[in-house]
Amino acid sequence: MVGGGTPTVGLRDIHFEAQSDNNLISIIQLGVLDYGEGLRLQRKLLELRKAGEIGDVLLLLEHSPVITLGRNANAANVLASTEALAARGVEVFETDRGGDVTFHGPGQLVGYPIFDLRGFPSSQFSVVSSQSEDEPSRRKTLGAVDYVRRLEEVLIRTCGDFGIATRRLPGLTGAWTEAEPAAKVAAIGVHISRSVTSHGFALNVNTDLSFFSLIVPCGITAKPVTSMQKELGREVELNDVATAVSRNFGTAFGSQMLWVETVDALMGNTVGLPMRAPEELRRLHGEEELFPG
Repeated sequence: MVGGGTPTVGLRDIHFEAQSDNNLISIIQLGVLDYGEGLRLQRKLLELRKAGEIGDVLLLLEHSPVITLGRNANAANVLASTEALAARGVEVFETDRGGDVTFHGPGQLVGYPIFDLRGFPSSQFSVVSSQSEDEPSRRKTLGAVDYVRRLEEVLIRTCGDFGIATRRLPGLTGAWTEAEPAAKVAAIGVHISRSVTSHGFALNVNTDLSFFSLIVPCGITAKPVTSMQKELGREVELNDVATAVSRNFGTAFGSQMLWVETVDALMGNTVGLPMRAPEELRRLHGEEELFPG
């Protein structure tokens, strides 16, 4: 489980290598899901990935308004009363991800990578250490910290594609604006079980930032939250952001990206097309329809 503070790494300390033809990440772009519905889908895919019945998959979606608490969250960081939350249609969920308290809602692109980290060589995205070549320290496959660093790289590059300069901050996770005071545009909170990941990131695209006044975001009082819309002064097309995220996942994780139309396609029932974004966001109507029998 990873969330909150991790060691800081500068961009100049990170090296990409050529992509591997052996890695394939399938992407499914869904519509707006209730958090509970998305959580059930994640858990189902997690078990399928652990069993080797599906490959690596990235879910991209939006959530209806919800506040989630990480495993070690401080409940006091939810500032609004139960009645106030209900009045704004906000649900509350406790989860097993890392990190503290955060908000998800429409206009925010949420990504749930269901990856087996044992399939990603650590050398593809390696962090330079002070050890000599005679004292190798790198593990052969991707570890938790480097996994989070790759997610950050995806988010930083995606913001850059839209002309928003972002960076890492020492001791914190996510993507933060270059301008001071640094504001968080993307949050990360993950869970890793038997080397398989779940939960992931939330990128504020056109998010209603007033919802963040209901909480202390990620337990951090001194840093504001922002969105791509706020930084650019205009709305941003969510599908364009999803396409950029896909491209940057391919780079950061050394993988080919395959857009698929449905969860059923992961089971080999249909074939997706590489790098073709779906024409519109789709509404997921329940686990039973996706996993019959």
